[in-house]
Amino acid sequence: MEFLLAEWLGKPAWMWLAFMTVVVALLALDLGVLHRDQHEIGVRESLLLSGMYIVIALLFGGWVWWELGRQSGIEYLTGFAVEKSLAMDNVFVIAMIFGYFAIPRALQHRVLFWGILGVIVLRAVMIGAGAALVSQYGWVLYIFAAFLVFTGIKMFFAGEGHGDVGDNPMVRWMRRRLRVTDVLHGQKFFVRQPDARGRMVWWATPMFLALVMIEIADVIFAVDSVPAIFAITTDPYLVYTSNIFAILGLRALYFALAAVIHRFAYLKQALAVLLVFIGGKVFVADLTGLGKIPPEWSLAITALILASGVVWSLWRTRGEAERAA
Repeated sequence: MEFLLAEWLGKPAWMWLAFMTVVVALLALDLGVLHRDQHEIGVRESLLLSGMYIVIALLFGGWVWWELGRQSGIEYLTGFAVEKSLAMDNVFVIAMIFGYFAIPRALQHRVLFWGILGVIVLRAVMIGAGAALVSQYGWVLYIFAAFLVFTGIKMFFAGEGHGDVGDNPMVRWMRRRLRVTDVLHGQKFFVRQPDARGRMVWWATPMFLALVMIEIADVIFAVDSVPAIFAITTDPYLVYTSNIFAILGLRALYFALAAVIHRFAYLKQALAVLLVFIGGKVFVADLTGLGKIPPEWSLAITALILASGVVWSLWRTRGEAERAA
């Protein structure tokens, strides 16, 4: 009982255990029940699964609101919305990775599932380090805010290209240092087969290379998203839980988004404006003496920026939808 009541990163251990229990249960349901057999996930299944994750994330947010108070609840919802939106750009990169390694849709869920386990650990490390820095050195938050403003401005004027996966230094390094098969071997990440001398040795498959590249892509995107949510709240519990719930839902939504991602052509500009707003409000609050923007205003402005980007994208690309129909 004393262990459950002991504080860890500002919250009782039982709250962390409750969250991890929900995540483990969702992963077990996903892999052990819903996707026990490898099959191609269609748009309808993707939307239903994503809707389930969103409902659970919102219910968890309601529990946070009830347990920790109104401000914590709003900060959780804001962080969830921001993380969900920033991770949208990750869909482009994931689709490119799967395309480059020729991973069929029936096997993509397996890569994404095991990628989630890596994300849970990597985000915990990054958020833990960020929380430690912010608590010890308050001025680090200004560095995060300046980075967000700079990143937002750069993103707003950047092109749409994400580069060629084959030119990535990590892909070249893995192909030089690992034995990599030329073809897939079902859902396996590693297989035993003979080398040039006829010895039975372990080989990595393109499935493993795709998994590594997706994990690296998530770390790169976390460089933007983690400072963004720390600019919303410095509570590690709210930061981590909103991050993980958003990522769980996005991986489920990937199979529906990958088919229509071209319809959100201007969402990147909306995300850029959002980053500038999140970073800018830190300076407005602390350097002008006007005080912090109320959390409900921050949530409303975040929703308005994102909704504007989605509506504008759908309007500007309506001709493509008509031609496809």
